[in-house]
Amino acid sequence: MESLLFQIVIPFILSALVVVLVTVIAEKFGTKVGGIFGTLPSTLVIALLFIAINEGNRFASDAAAVVPAELGINVVFLLVFALLVHRSVPFAFLSTFAVWGFLSSLLVIFNMDSMVVSVLIYLIAVVGAFFVLEFWKNRPSSGMVKVHYTAKKIAFRGILAGIFIALAVSLSSVGSIISGIFSVFPAILSSTMIITVRAHGPDFAAGMAKSMLLGLSSVVTYATLIHFLYPVYGIIMGTIVAYVCSFGVTLLIFMFRRRIS
Repeated sequence: MESLLFQIVIPFILSALVVVLVTVIAEKFGTKVGGIFGTLPSTLVIALLFIAINEGNRFASDAAAVVPAELGINVVFLLVFALLVHRSVPFAFLSTFAVWGFLSSLLVIFNMDSMVVSVLIYLIAVVGAFFVLEFWKNRPSSGMVKVHYTAKKIAFRGILAGIFIALAVSLSSVGSIISGIFSVFPAILSSTMIITVRAHGPDFAAGMAKSMLLGLSSVVTYATLIHFLYPVYGIIMGTIVAYVCSFGVTLLIFMFRRRIS
């Protein structure tokens, strides 16, 4: 019973609440405040925290090693969506998840456990995707348009995030790599794209996908620091230091995005 509580119930509830809170803040305070909170690591914090509680600091550190590479795959997820959304929204989503599944399986097959290689994969993905959308396809960044979230949309985002974070924690018994992969499953990215394309059309959704590429860097920062801090400083201090640093990266990204948007 206690195992079920810490592996599924509490991670699900906390992840759903965090996503709901961030969404409500974005809805209430607009794009400036919402843009900052939207790019902060949220569900990943809960996932790695409960993975550490259930399996130990070293296991959570190992799970964090695959996160940057998986976020690089999420970047490809956004790229494919931005390129295909004009053809058909269902086709775009089927294609993006097919690509996500294939590339994620490669991380498992090749046992991605090197943080250096993982970060390198992420950087290559970000630079490549931004180059394609900015210079080859010339996709403009989305403007500061307010996306309205109804109670149904907020609940959908929260439940979707809660399911996959609970899954990530429960899969820790299978292995650190699979657990790390599902800790950053593109649940929020996909739900954001669904809501955006319905509210503002494919052009705006493609531009928003481009704008979201750089925001993942703060999550990469958090995962990288957790990988090194958890084994040395433990869960509490490691989480605090990693989150403060990722918050600083988020502010830098937000200022940079205002200049290029």
